[in-house]
Amino acid sequence: MAEAYIVQAVRTAGGKRGGKLAGWHPADMAGEVLNSLVDRTGIDPRAIDDVIMGCVSQGGEQSFQVGRGAVLASKLPESIPAVTIDRQCGSSQQSIQFAAQAVLSGTQDVVIAAGVESMTRVPMGSTGALFAQAGLGKAKSPRQEARYPGIQFSQFMGAEMLARKHGFTRDQLDQFALESHRRAAAATAAGAFADEIVALEIETPEGTELHRTDEGIRHDATFEGIQSVKLLAEGGMISAANASQICDGASGVMIVSEQALKDHGLTPLARIHNVTVTGGDPVIMLEEPLFATDRALKRAGLKIDDIDLYEVNEAFAPVPLAWLKHVGGDPAKLNVHGGAISLGHPLGASGAKLMATLVHALRRHKGRYGLQTMCEGGGLANVTIIERL
Repeated sequence: MAEAYIVQAVRTAGGKRGGKLAGWHPADMAGEVLNSLVDRTGIDPRAIDDVIMGCVSQGGEQSFQVGRGAVLASKLPESIPAVTIDRQCGSSQQSIQFAAQAVLSGTQDVVIAAGVESMTRVPMGSTGALFAQAGLGKAKSPRQEARYPGIQFSQFMGAEMLARKHGFTRDQLDQFALESHRRAAAATAAGAFADEIVALEIETPEGTELHRTDEGIRHDATFEGIQSVKLLAEGGMISAANASQICDGASGVMIVSEQALKDHGLTPLARIHNVTVTGGDPVIMLEEPLFATDRALKRAGLKIDDIDLYEVNEAFAPVPLAWLKHVGGDPAKLNVHGGAISLGHPLGASGAKLMATLVHALRRHKGRYGLQTMCEGGGLANVTIIERL
């Protein structure tokens, strides 16, 4: 039976909007990730069959096929093909799943799944806003309107709906946010991210330095401080403090076949055990990871108790909280090194970013199985289960 192996997984440290990574063109930032994967594995870059790049806001500096742009900005030969895909927040998790499927099918042996998003240089929603401002139409089509009359598809509205449906209070959401910062700060202090981070050179008023620490972590976060942040909607529970941070970053995972392990002398870190993607309600939108996880575990022949660590993207605090409640998981296994509330959510890069953290956390904590999932615009969800080797 064919297998797909992860031989390396890396990410940049997150940069705040307008922060330390603001000076990096997204193609160059992603190119550094590609370079790091080649350097760390020692593989001949000519052996790479494809690069699959996740990116959500494909406009401006992220237009004109940024995946190909990243290859041309890297030391990979120009003969290496690339493609850019968009499954919203799950874009680079889908990159991983497409790469695994290519390897499992036997059609390719070495594939890089990656993601990039500069939310500073290409702001979230900017591509759609430009067309709307120019009077060139709306994203919601007449037939979609007929099916969902008067409904605005909104992740913020979905987060509020999810919190209410599952009976959470604002205090619970804010306490979860505080724990995210505490775990991320502790992980940073312990060097837990050292093996996954690609250091990027940046210019500061003091001179040149290497950016290797996630910029969004609030090491002095308090419950009172989080509670003081204004709510996004009157009478709601969601605030900027219990939602993911806008972030710049890039990430990548190299996935190979068993033959490639032998041909190139590679050492596997993990095996892809299951890939699942599902679609659900586009209105509440953020709930689908719950049901996608049910399906993934069933298909994998596993129970939640078999999973040693879970990475559930912290797009909004109610998402991982509802997921944990639904699957009956152990809070101590969830986002053990913090999540997007503290570390940032660079949209198209987040899928491979979470996988890099999961792969290295499994090795650090000596776990066997890891599960990653995330909510995605339109009511979609990806689930990837890996086994540490």
